[in-house]
Amino acid sequence: MALSFTALPLAGLVQVASTAAEDARGAFARSFCRTEFAAAGHDFTPWQVSLSENHARHTLRGMHWQVAPGEEVKLVRCIRGAVHDVVLDLRPGSPSHGRHVGVALSATNRLALLIPRGCAHGFLTLTADAVVEYMMDAPFAPGCARGLRWNDPAFGIAWPAAPQVISERDATWPDHG
Repeated sequence: MALSFTALPLAGLVQVASTAAEDARGAFARSFCRTEFAAAGHDFTPWQVSLSENHARHTLRGMHWQVAPGEEVKLVRCIRGAVHDVVLDLRPGSPSHGRHVGVALSATNRLALLIPRGCAHGFLTLTADAVVEYMMDAPFAPGCARGLRWNDPAFGIAWPAAPQVISERDATWPDHG
């Protein structure tokens, strides 16, 4: 059981893979290890852990981020079902500013994303009853919460399907670009 870390095309965005030990009983996999993160150069210590339970396929949540002083680094993984997860770099001065990356996260592939401060995040469920786990390195600060519309034309995010379930708030965020 070990974690491996792969840099993705957005500055500071890291894919975390978990290798499982499997036998006749099933599987056992590590989802977080402070020592392994530190050894890979990622200073991340969870402050809180939250679950997003999504009943229907093609539920969209996002695009969300926190501004200072409530910025947060997030480790996001799908622990049941599957989602198309999107990270959008909104950091001024970042070499990948304005670009986004989409990754399939599922309970089966055991991938997670370590998302840097200043990046918007959202996902579209690919299965019914998908559950996404969030580990954040700071307490949630409601006054620092921000969002932008999932289909803001300035960013051209290609979602694998149109959302069938979306909150009024997520459907009506203003364009950011």
